[in-house]
Formats: sequence, structure tokens, C-alpha cells
Amino acid sequence: MKIAIIGAGNLGLSIAKGLIVNNAYTHLYLTKRHTLSIEEWSEYDNVKITTDNREAVKNSDIIIFAVQPKHFDGILNDISDILTENHVLISTITGFKISSIEAVIGSDNFIIRSMPNTAISVGKSITCLCSNEKGKKRIDIAKSIFNRLGTSVEIPEEQMRAATVICASGIAFWMRLIRATTQGAIQLGFEADIAQEMAMQTCLGAATLLVESGNHPEEEIDRVTTPGGCTIEGLNQMEHSGLSSSLIKGIVSSFNKINQITEANT
Repeated sequence: MKIAIIGAGNLGLSIAKGLIVNNAYTHLYLTKRHTLSIEEWSEYDNVKITTDNREAVKNSDIIIFAVQPKHFDGILNDISDILTENHVLISTITGFKISSIEAVIGSDNFIIRSMPNTAISVGKSITCLCSNEKGKKRIDIAKSIFNRLGTSVEIPEEQMRAATVICASGIAFWMRLIRATTQGAIQLGFEADIAQEMAMQTCLGAATLLVESGNHPEEEIDRVTTPGGCTIEGLNQMEHSGLSSSLIKGIVSSFNKINQITEANT
């Protein structure tokens, strides 16, 4: 596949790393207004660095946009005249609706919205996908890309804002929980590096248990809580302090913020 990533920032480079590690491209273009910081990426086979978005689009079939929302409209205008029937456009832009994309380049294009997270760089992203009517014919292409970089799910566009919070912002939420667990372990006497290793691997184990067993989280919780034991004591103290409530409030606050961003781009 000939792929261009327009906007080689943090997310764009995470996608690029996933594509490179999984050998999921034949040619890969990375664009950025100032390329000095990404020049080393040109050392990979068939990867080209450029400041010219039009060059990247002309030489690619799949275009992945990973720019800031405020720049997206201008980039679409700049490339609209060179888009062909061969192009599949995949946007990762937070809050930028398909209708807003169609308003610039028209509805007669394969348009797909995606919401991956930065775990895409290690092949562990959950990527949510939706498309315009024409894009439905090419959404399997997007799935094939993102399934090589983790897993993907197709959802209605009206759920993309919520998906952004749960899946993309969610990486930061889980990082904070791992950090807090690490700090707790340090307080109990473990060295920082060992504490973090314990926290990371326990988090990974918990997620893997749910993925492979298909069980509800409470079912797994019941397996490690015994009457009068230390686990239920800790869980109850966390709930008394508002652990679940704080998480839910944080998720809702992020959702409210993304609604504001979306309205600003409408």
C-alpha cells in the first residue's frame, strides 16, 4: 500500500512506527512543515520525508491525516484538486465531522474517520472507525490497516466523540492509574523501577484476563476478594474516596470538552 501521513507529529509518527514495524506499506510519505526533527525516519526503507503535502498525496493511495484541527481545512483545500478515485482519505482529526470534510472536497470521495490511540506505535491500539456513504466501500481497507496495528471497531459517527475520550484520552487516564499504583508501591518500600514494572505488568495482566476470558470485570474481582481480606478492604477504601466516581466525572468532563471543540469546527 502507498500511504501518506499528513502531519508527522506525535500521533502521525506513532502510526508510522506501527506501519513500519508491521511492514504494512510499500511506500510511506511523512509530511511536516518543518522536517528537521523527523529526518531520521528517511533511513527506513521506502519512507520519504517532505514538506509538500501535494507531492505526498499525488504519490499515495491512502492518505492519513494527523494534523491539528485548525490546519485541516486549509490542507483539504490545498489538495482537493488532485484527489482521484484511487484515494482513500482517513482522518484522525478530533472533532472534525465527515460533513465538514465533504463541505471542502465533496461527498464523492472515500472518506473515513478513525480514532486510534498512541498505543498504535506498539501494535496495541483500539481504533474506532466510521465513514461517509461512499467510504463504506473502502472501510475494510482501513480495518486491514488498523487491525495490523491493534484492533478496530466500526461505530456510528455520532459516537466518535465519546470514543475519542474512552480510547484516545483513555491512554492518559490509564497511565495516571499506573503511575498512582507505582507511587503506592514505592511508599510500601519498593524501588521505583521495580514498582513501575509491577504496576505495568499487573495492569497488562488484568486487561489480558478480560480479553481472553470474556468475563465481566466484577467476575475477576470476585476471584481475588475474600471475606475480611485485604483486597476488599482496599477496594472499599478507594470507593469511599471516590475512585469510580472520579473516573466517571473525568470521562464526562473530557466528553464535554470535545463537544466544545467539535462545535468550534462546525
